Amino acid sequence: MDVKLKIGQRIKNLREKSSISQKDLAYAADLDRSYIASIENGQRNVSIVNIEKIATALNVTLKDFFNDAEFDNYSRGSK
Repeated sequence: MDVKLKIGQRIKNLREKSSISQKDLAYAADLDRSYIASIENGQRNVSIVNIEKIATALNVTLKDFFNDAEFDNYSRGSK
């Protein structure tokens, strides 16, 4: 799976687990709702700065954000 899709799915899973709408997440992270939607759909190459904003808005650390089974087997060059 493409890393953009993995990151988007991780954000969506964390957001849904927290019962937060895309609109509320976007507001808390100071990002646009359509930008959040495009990240979740794997259509954006999101920067680490924006991942940090989103993680903070979801009350998770960057370490916890990437500490997920989806990222365990990810290696360079895999798609």
